[in-house]
Amino acid sequence: MVTALILNIALILLIWRKTTALSDEVDVYRQAEVRAQHLAMTDPLTNLFNRRAVKEKTTELSARASRRGKSIAFMMVDLDGFKKINDLYGHDSGDLLLREVADRMRDVVPPSSIIARLGGDEFGICMVFEPEYPETVDRVAEDLIEALARPVTIADADQQVTASIGIARPEFDCDSIDMLIRRADIALYAAKKNGRNGFSWFENGMEIELRTRNSLEADIRAAIPNDEFVPYFEQQVDLSSGELVGFEMLARWVSPVRGLIPPDEFIPVAEETGMIGDLSMSIIRKALLEAKNWDQALTISVNISPVQLKDPWLAQKIVKLLVETGFQANRLEVEITESSLFKNLNLAQSIVGSLKNQGIQIALDDFGTGYSSLAHLRALPFDRIKIDRSFVSSMDDNAESAAIVSAIAGLGASLAVPITAEGIEDESVIAKLNELGCSKGQGWHFGQPMSIEQVRKLLMDKDMLPSRKHSYKKSSVSDDMISGGDKARAAI
Repeated sequence: MVTALILNIALILLIWRKTTALSDEVDVYRQAEVRAQHLAMTDPLTNLFNRRAVKEKTTELSARASRRGKSIAFMMVDLDGFKKINDLYGHDSGDLLLREVADRMRDVVPPSSIIARLGGDEFGICMVFEPEYPETVDRVAEDLIEALARPVTIADADQQVTASIGIARPEFDCDSIDMLIRRADIALYAAKKNGRNGFSWFENGMEIELRTRNSLEADIRAAIPNDEFVPYFEQQVDLSSGELVGFEMLARWVSPVRGLIPPDEFIPVAEETGMIGDLSMSIIRKALLEAKNWDQALTISVNISPVQLKDPWLAQKIVKLLVETGFQANRLEVEITESSLFKNLNLAQSIVGSLKNQGIQIALDDFGTGYSSLAHLRALPFDRIKIDRSFVSSMDDNAESAAIVSAIAGLGASLAVPITAEGIEDESVIAKLNELGCSKGQGWHFGQPMSIEQVRKLLMDKDMLPSRKHSYKKSSVSDDMISGGDKARAAI
């Protein structure tokens, strides 16, 4: 009997041990499963939720809010200027900034909110609010913008990025979380378009505008290889003699579907999408091929987009066009807007120096609208200053505009840099500009921008269109600029 009792006790102990071991294994498995699920739904850098988790967590939060008679708002947050930090200081510094951004978001948003890093420098936030008080969401967005704009110390220096925020709520024709997030993204695009460092709520018109913009982008992409972009020309006149001395090239889009489209409709989209370089070069090529047959005293001015000024090979690309078209370098004037100089002054100096070394003239465009200083005028050897049309066209009616034009003309005289006045619309302005010493002018007083055919007729009437067979001259551009490795790079 004692033996049987001992065996029963031993059996009980064995069963208990196995049960305990099995329970431990189950606990280990459950813990591993929890860890795996956490890793699968968490961004490892910031410890926020990731893109995979945001839909599920937002759905859960929306259901809880609905049961309590409350609503949710979804915010898409994108950092303005983050790429610059990454490029200048490296990805480790970028990661440090992202972690700091995540911490500041946690401090600002309500405790019940969902915060996720969706990728790169884009974040999503879902918060609960009382439906009758949407201004609560506005205040959170404002607090986020203020918090994220505070400097962050990176590489022993204070760096600053701002944030743009798009906001959507599900009550208005939004039947899924996917659509809610998409509409917040559309609102984010609107916030960036409005100048960044701000927020926008989704409106139905935004979606229509975005569709229109995407359609325009697709049409531009197809139009470049189809040669639908053409040069138009605005006359430039010697103000003292009234003689035609050159043209400014302007871009126009002759679409078989849309008709004639002005640049303010397609240039911003081309800049945003990175197509501006190819588009601009294709139009300049056409202009140079045409203008090489004009009277050799006539010059051509071309505008360079601020986006193009970021291209370190811009000078080589322009020189390559001169070589290919046979256009004389000293007849070409490249216009750089005042505001674009501050994006990267060192690169601008390099590009300007390379162009001037080939005999190309450089003009500072829209002077008076930006932030140039005398130091910048010395750093970049401009051959001409152009006064913005907004000042010239209002000289007669606005004393401040007249004073600005007078001051710029005086500055040009003191620096021995000739002045071109844009936006001339009547004879009285010409007289005033002559008194101030402005050498050239342009504007609708001298005629509206003209097509190639209209320019040919004008030049024939003025006897300024020599026979093509006598007009060609070999380009004065030196071969060393595009020789060897530079020649390959210039073809990019």
